[in-house]
Amino acid sequence: MRSVTPSIESAVSRLAPGFRALSIVVESAPVADPAVAEQALAEACLAVQQDDVPWAQAHLAAWDEAFSAFGAKAKRTPCSAQALRKRVLKEGSLPAIDPVVDIYNAISIRYAVPVGGENLAAYRGEPRLAIARGDEPFDTLKSAEPVVEYPEPGEVIWRDDIGVTCRRWNWRQGVRTRLDSGAQTMWFILEACRRCRCRPCMRRESGW
Repeated sequence: MRSVTPSIESAVSRLAPGFRALSIVVESAPVADPAVAEQALAEACLAVQQDDVPWAQAHLAAWDEAFSAFGAKAKRTPCSAQALRKRVLKEGSLPAIDPVVDIYNAISIRYAVPVGGENLAAYRGEPRLAIARGDEPFDTLKSAEPVVEYPEPGEVIWRDDIGVTCRRWNWRQGVRTRLDSGAQTMWFILEACRRCRCRPCMRRESGW
């Protein structure tokens, strides 16, 4: 199994001194029962509507502060967990996309924790959480057409040796490393901010 050693630039650590993450690499196997993932997603959506996670608002507020620290407008471009939970509260559910994606989305909304899933085979070099210069390419879609964008200078990005893999920390994932159940090697990153006082986050100081 390929090992992964993500790194965090010191400038990012200064923005959010208590930032913690858990890095997980998974060698894939065929999906035995996609309905399990759909059920997990449905249960997570119900939990969000019932507001059964007491630390959710405090943790998401900490992410708002972290985004504001590098100039992002959190109401317009919130962290991924906040965006998904808002959609659930507005629409009542999330659509099933892919068994692997459904599972990590379920974890993200259920526990108010940004979760990223990446196709590790598409990476060149190790994942790095960095401050953008502004010239790093980011492949995405606009009106269903592939386009290349560039981050704002000073923006927090996940990147590899080719370019940006996720903009504004965990706001928008790129197309190149996007994960689905067909990937052979999967990398997951679960992220917590310094003010999250939930028990799962407090059990470990760092994921690497």
